[in-house]
Amino acid sequence: MSRLEIALVALTAMCAAPAAFAQSSGDAMFDVVERGRYLATLGDCAACHTAPGGKPYAGGLTIETPFGNLVTPNITPDADTGIGKYTVQDFQRVMSEGINKGGYHLYGAMPFTAYTKVTAEDNAAIFAYLQTLQPFSNSVEANQLPFPFNQRWTLGGWNMINFTQGAYKPDPQKSGEWNRGAYLVEGLGHCGTCHTPKNVIGGDKNSQWLEGFVLQNWNAPDITSDPHKGIGRWSEDDIVAYLKTGANQFDMASGPMAEVVEKSTQHFEDADLKAIAVYLKDSGGKTDTAVPTPIAQSDPAMKAGAAIFSDRCQGCHITSGAGIPRLFPRLANAPLVNADDPTSLIRVVLAGSRPGATDAVSTSPGMPSFAWNLSDADVANVLTYVRNSWGNSAPAVTQNDVSTLRKNLEE
Repeated sequence: MSRLEIALVALTAMCAAPAAFAQSSGDAMFDVVERGRYLATLGDCAACHTAPGGKPYAGGLTIETPFGNLVTPNITPDADTGIGKYTVQDFQRVMSEGINKGGYHLYGAMPFTAYTKVTAEDNAAIFAYLQTLQPFSNSVEANQLPFPFNQRWTLGGWNMINFTQGAYKPDPQKSGEWNRGAYLVEGLGHCGTCHTPKNVIGGDKNSQWLEGFVLQNWNAPDITSDPHKGIGRWSEDDIVAYLKTGANQFDMASGPMAEVVEKSTQHFEDADLKAIAVYLKDSGGKTDTAVPTPIAQSDPAMKAGAAIFSDRCQGCHITSGAGIPRLFPRLANAPLVNADDPTSLIRVVLAGSRPGATDAVSTSPGMPSFAWNLSDADVANVLTYVRNSWGNSAPAVTQNDVSTLRKNLEE
């Protein structure tokens, strides 16, 4: 699409909401669309609204929830199956209230509980960008939940319990940079959607903001300033490096986070990455949580795990557990290793993993699968050893933990 065509589409959106685009004309229209493109990247919209092998933003990606499957809708400007008949006000209502053009409530898998904090001006820019996409016909049946979860009328009650509407309000006691970081993390970045524990009906436990949560057989780790289980030992530069390149001296992005880095955070402006880092280092997370006593090296599980580590793991992660920076992840004093829930650790041992590739780091190493030659007891022992060596301390991994996840991965 040419610059002129983009400007014309943007003009159509602006005419629908003149207040949101006051004094916009000419090159300013193009700039609004480009800003919307960047904001859509901040929100990682394409990741959820693009099916594997599908057209960008045409929907069709299945999202597994504890209550059943939802399928993401088409948000290209196709008039019949997408958002071609939406107005900017319709789009604002989706983002701010979680209510679709048809007047029905959206499920929390669409993170409107975070997007409500996005300003109307930013939403209008995103809408202007989406209107410039190539329309693609793709009819999607979004709600595939079983009864009674497929009854949307129940979502009114869900919202009363779990949703507070309203755009982000800057904290006057904090810097502009901190507030920008808060706006991104709490709003478009919707970090809490994965990293905050959920209640029994799927709403965020805001009293445990960003303290980690297990979903789709991955542990989205604690990203508070907790020095043991969180990122309290990371510097602002460490956070920026992780989001920009997918790796830092402590960790490498894998699983769903690798996709977030690949498709979203590596493309953030440096100032926005720095703002996020400033906020995360001062977001009110716990810094005095009790650290468990490490399991003694003389414990039978630790002895067995040490032997397996020496045979299978130390070639990459080295004897001290320090790994090789930006090549093989660090295990010593690593927040994910110390997490209460070992799901991600078990998963990468059983299924293997490959960190995401970025413009900065185009080639990444892979973790091989050991499911074929390590028993459930072997995996439990080696991970118990890793979680209680080199300064780490965390609960033992049980054979049942491994067995359960192995079965889940085989389904």
